[in-house]
Amino acid sequence: MTPEPGAGCVGRWWPSPAKLNLFLHVTGRRADGLHTLQTLFQILDWGDSVRLRITDDGQISRRDVDYGVAEDQDLVVHAARALQSATDTNLGAEIEVRKEIPLGAGLGGGSSNAATVLLALNRLWGCGLDLNALATIGLGLGADVPVFVRGQTAMATGVGDVLVPAELGQQHYLLVMPDIRVSTAEVYSDPALRRDSKPISIDAAIAGKGRNDCQPVACARYPELAELMYFLAAYGSPRMSGTGSALFLPMASRAAAERAGKAVRGGSASELKCRYNVRAVGGLDQSPLHRALGKAPAEASV
Repeated sequence: MTPEPGAGCVGRWWPSPAKLNLFLHVTGRRADGLHTLQTLFQILDWGDSVRLRITDDGQISRRDVDYGVAEDQDLVVHAARALQSATDTNLGAEIEVRKEIPLGAGLGGGSSNAATVLLALNRLWGCGLDLNALATIGLGLGADVPVFVRGQTAMATGVGDVLVPAELGQQHYLLVMPDIRVSTAEVYSDPALRRDSKPISIDAAIAGKGRNDCQPVACARYPELAELMYFLAAYGSPRMSGTGSALFLPMASRAAAERAGKAVRGGSASELKCRYNVRAVGGLDQSPLHRALGKAPAEASV
């Protein structure tokens, strides 16, 4: 293995984008307790950033952060150690994460961070693993990690790990993130969760069909989320991403999303009790991380 020249420097921030579940059907439950799903993932042009300093002592560490996840529980640390175990590298890394994606929002922040670490360290350590190998490592970290590793809009089945690429073109959304941290485990264990939804075709999914089976459960458990959805219905058709709490509204253009965002922010103080933030975002068919890797000097195959 040959690490990338200059890999010890820490100047580059690697993109770690958020995702949306444009719909989410729970199609069953396996004997091991995991749920089978059908969902359409879309990568966004917005998210976190990850910076890496390569070391020669084999140690994996994370710089001090304040986003509420202990270092030994952070997927970025697990991802780096998993890549070490899968290769013969004796290099280490110090990892720094700049968080923008809220925890418990259904936007895939932790999974995206892990995928960024896998892809960037594969490059910087000179491991030379291909996307299939990296996605396999990622699946051991979480069902959402492979979609970020592959970096494409995709229809997912199984537990979310069987991916078929899809093309939506440039999309635009108003993203609304309330200060609510939803427990995925609680949503999936709720007896009220529908677990027998029928699959739909990829064409129907791209056309905007389907629903989020987790949405009624999350809204029942978090009444302020239901209140926010009612408020946002005046601006479009809000839908929850994943198990929540982030909501999104499809928009015709970036300008339309920005206009709606201004209107939502203007009405929020008097009409809602929960604190949240609003932003216009774009949906992409290719991850900004993959674009960044494509522009970077290539010492390893990614």
